[in-house]
Amino acid sequence: MAVRADHRDDQARGGGPGARQRGSTVSGVGATVLAVGLLLAVLAFAVARPRGLPEATVAVPAALLVVLVGAVSPSEAGAQVAELWPVVAFLAILLVLAHLCAEEGLFAAAGDAMARASRGSPGRLLVGVFAVASVVTAALSLDATVVLLTPVVFATAYRIGVRPKPHVYACTHLANSASLLLPVSNLTNLLAFTASKLSFGRFSAVMALPWLVTIGIEYVVLRRVFRADLAVGTGADEEEPRTAPPVFALIVLGLTFAGFAVGSLLGVEPVWAALAGTVVLAVRGLVRRTVTVGGLVDSASLLFCLFVLALGVVVKAVVDHGLGDVLQGLLPQSSGLLALLAIAAIAGVLANLINNLPAVLALLPLLAPLGPGPVLAGLIGVNLGPNLTYVGSLATLLWRRILQEHDHDAELGEFTRVGLITVPATLLGATVALWAMLTITGG
Repeated sequence: MAVRADHRDDQARGGGPGARQRGSTVSGVGATVLAVGLLLAVLAFAVARPRGLPEATVAVPAALLVVLVGAVSPSEAGAQVAELWPVVAFLAILLVLAHLCAEEGLFAAAGDAMARASRGSPGRLLVGVFAVASVVTAALSLDATVVLLTPVVFATAYRIGVRPKPHVYACTHLANSASLLLPVSNLTNLLAFTASKLSFGRFSAVMALPWLVTIGIEYVVLRRVFRADLAVGTGADEEEPRTAPPVFALIVLGLTFAGFAVGSLLGVEPVWAALAGTVVLAVRGLVRRTVTVGGLVDSASLLFCLFVLALGVVVKAVVDHGLGDVLQGLLPQSSGLLALLAIAAIAGVLANLINNLPAVLALLPLLAPLGPGPVLAGLIGVNLGPNLTYVGSLATLLWRRILQEHDHDAELGEFTRVGLITVPATLLGATVALWAMLTITGG
C-alpha cells in the first residue's frame, strides 16, 4: 500500500498548486470558483444527507464535472484515484473488522465491564469510557467509537442511572483526538502514514506520547466542564446478567496487531494482517450464521469509499486552482518546534473550514517533502481540530445523529465552548510532545 504524497513529477504531469490544465474549458478565476463551489456543495450534501442519500450522490458527479471542464485532467484524476484506492481499501477492511467485532459481542462486553467497574459512580464511569473509547478508537478506528460504542455508552449510563452527557461527549472527542496513535486509527492517519514514509512501528512509537498527552488533557477538561453532571447519579448498578468477553475475537485482534508489528519489521504492509484477521472472523461468523455476506458488504461502506475517491479528485481541483498556492505561502518550510506548532494550527483551522479529510488531502502534498515531522504535525491539526465544530469531521456529524436518535442533542454553543477549551490545549500539548519524541528519536 503505497500512497505517494509528493508532487515531484507535477511538472511532468502538468499539475501542482496553481497550475492551469492544458485544454481546460475553464481557467483562472472561473476554475477556482467552480472547484471551490463544487467542494462546498459536496461537503454540504455530506453534512445534510437529505433522505439518507449516500455522500457519493453529489461527490461522484462533482468529480466527473471537474474532469469534463478540464479543471483536472483525466490522467491526473486517474493518478489521484490510483494513489488513494489502496488506503480506501484498507479503510473498508477495517470497517468490516469492527463490524465483526461488534457481532462477536465485543462492545456489549465493554459496556458491561464499564458498568460493573463504575459501581454506580458517574466519575468512575467517565474513567471507564475514556479507557475503552481510547483503545477502541486506536485499534478499530474512530468510526467504531462513534457508531458502535456511543450507543453502548448511552445504554450503560441509563443502566446505572447517571447523566449520559459527559460520557457521550467523551466518545466524540476521543473519536477524533484518540485517533493519533496508530496508522489504522483514522483514514487521515492512513494517508499521513504513507506520506510520512515511516514504518508502522515507528509511526506508532512517535505518536504514543502525543496520544497520551491528548487523552490526559481531554480528561481533565471534560471532568471539569461537566462536573455538575458528574455529581448526579444513583450510586447503584442495576443487576443484570454479565456479558462474557468474546475471547476468540480478542485473540484474533491481538494476533492482527501482532501482525502489524511483525510486518513492520519485515516490510510487509499492515493491510495484509488486517485482511487476515477480518477473514478469520468473517469465516467464523458465516459458519455460525451470526453474519451474512450482505451484512459484510454493507459494513464495508463501499459508497462511502467511493465518496472518498471522488472527494480526492475535487480537492485536487481546489488545490491546483488556488488553495495550494495559499497554503504554500502560509506553511513554514522547516521542522522546528515553532514550525510544527504553526503547521498544526493551520491544519486545525483548515479542517474546520473544509472538513478534515479534504484538509489532509490538500496539505500532504505540501508537507511530505518537508519530512515526517511536519506531516505528523499536520495530522495532529486535522485530527484534533474537528473537536471545535460539527463540520470538522464526518464522524462528529454522525455522532450528532446518534445523539438525536437517543432524544439528545449537543447544542452548538456548548459544543463550541468545550472545543474552545480542549482544541487549543490539545493542539499545543500534542505538538510539543511530537517535537519531543522527534528530538529524542532523532526523527
